[in-house]
Amino acid sequence: MKSVAVLPGDGIGPEVTTAALDVVDTLGLPLDLRFGEIGWECWRQEGNPVPQRTWKLLDETDTCLLGAITSKPLREAEAELAPELRGTGLTFVSPVVQLRQRLSLYANVRPVIDLVDRRFDFTVIRENTEGLYAGFDVHGLDDALWNVVREHPNAQASGPEASSVTLRLQTEFGMDRLLAYGFDYARSHGYTRLTLVDKPNVLRHSSNHLRERLELRAAAHPDIETEILNVDAVALWMVRRPERFGVLVAENMFGDILSDLGAGVMGGLGLAPSGNIGDRGSYFEPVHGSAPGMAGQDRANPMAMLLTVAQMLDHLELPVPADDLRAAVRTVAARRTTVTYDMGGTSGTRRVAQAVAGELAVPEGESSAPDDVVDRLARLDTASVSDALDSLGVGGVLAGIAARVPGARAAGRAFTVTYRPVDGAEPGFRNAANYLDDVPEGSFVVVDNAGSTACTNWGSLLTRLAQRRGVRGTALHGSARDLAEIRAAAYPLFSTGVTMVSGKNRVELAATGQDVVIGDVTVRPGDIVVADDNGALVVPAEHATEVADRAERVERTEGAIADAVDTGLRLDEARRRFGYAKPWDDGAAQPSRA
Repeated sequence: MKSVAVLPGDGIGPEVTTAALDVVDTLGLPLDLRFGEIGWECWRQEGNPVPQRTWKLLDETDTCLLGAITSKPLREAEAELAPELRGTGLTFVSPVVQLRQRLSLYANVRPVIDLVDRRFDFTVIRENTEGLYAGFDVHGLDDALWNVVREHPNAQASGPEASSVTLRLQTEFGMDRLLAYGFDYARSHGYTRLTLVDKPNVLRHSSNHLRERLELRAAAHPDIETEILNVDAVALWMVRRPERFGVLVAENMFGDILSDLGAGVMGGLGLAPSGNIGDRGSYFEPVHGSAPGMAGQDRANPMAMLLTVAQMLDHLELPVPADDLRAAVRTVAARRTTVTYDMGGTSGTRRVAQAVAGELAVPEGESSAPDDVVDRLARLDTASVSDALDSLGVGGVLAGIAARVPGARAAGRAFTVTYRPVDGAEPGFRNAANYLDDVPEGSFVVVDNAGSTACTNWGSLLTRLAQRRGVRGTALHGSARDLAEIRAAAYPLFSTGVTMVSGKNRVELAATGQDVVIGDVTVRPGDIVVADDNGALVVPAEHATEVADRAERVERTEGAIADAVDTGLRLDEARRRFGYAKPWDDGAAQPSRA
């Protein structure tokens, strides 16, 4: 039995923690979860964000799972104290800093994985206790510091009282234990390359010292390739070719920057896990922070916390359930049909966690997806789907319907709605949108108002209801309004026009569940609508599997061509080799023997 101190914290911390632990319950693990308090409310009410009872809990448990913690500047922190505590000399110290210092957690471990396409899988290990963040930050210099910098022309122009100095501390003790951890981590996780990240061409003396420690340690690990690279070059290659990395080890500031860049490469902070490891203790937390403005809205992405739990399970020597949990998160992320707003979806925190739990309950090799072909199409660009439709001689583009929420993409079974103009002889309010109460979860609403922009057929209220009902998007052959609110909700909306003219007295519901004709394309109930920044199109249900097959081959072929061009091959030759003319043929994405 492993004991875990669970500290939900504040902001969105309690939400993502509860959602993740609900998933963990399905694994039936030998874990003793013991809950404690930490964070902003502890500071406000007690003047200490990490109460003594929490330190006692940490001493009594094997590790800690931390939700999220709010931190504020000193002035704001003082103002939020209980009245009787103000002016008593209390100083807010970040709980994260307290945990790292008191428990000597020198290694901040940040896995960076491609959850969808599996192109890269590497880890940034950041030194936590020294470097430029060691705390030697001084404004107004004494004689000792002034003697170090006095020859610099800017210092001479400013004088000691108007100059600041921050010292980068790198000790042999700190470097050696970090490198030892990095090599052990690489070996235990199957990585064959360790990259030391610094700035040796500028920070010549400290970087050279670090290089010497690396070379000494590397001699004992001949099975692991080592290199030392400039931090700016690593930042470039993390974006351009992240697959080249295994383990990256860096001092505090460089590691801080690169680990957040890694979160961006993954797809955002909502996906990024982390662990803080020392010789005597550890704690694990999602990277995203407390986001107090989102608290209680069921919008936070729980995947970072779920991946953090998997990382914690590895540390507790429970690798099998850790891998199962990561695989379940990968499946849900790749499917993209049950994801939160930051990934272009409309699902809430709890719904995403439930989807991950559902995957854990499925025997290996099977799928819990209720509609696999929709999920496959959801992962594809509309350009590829359009190519596949063209290859079959099927028209599918919903002409004139444009994306209104940048970056949003979705796919779902069509639920069709038709409006008709109100007869001028019978004025009065129409409840034309009440159909939304009957739309099944997972649908993509297709509304036909004959392309008219004389009134609106969709707005913020319908968006909120659609999101609560699990509707995946709306394609509107008509006009929408309230775009600012809809964009803030990241709801996939596509329409012919945008106008503020009300439709309440101008149209009424004609029918639902009937064929809809938009341009020269017929949308039938149950057909699959696929939409992204390019626009919206419909895939006839009877062609869906073949279209998905062909569109996947198109994307594989174009990816192979792009990789070949990156290596220096001419575009025309790359297209010939990889069958660009007919990428859906069986030989697509495989070079020809010619």
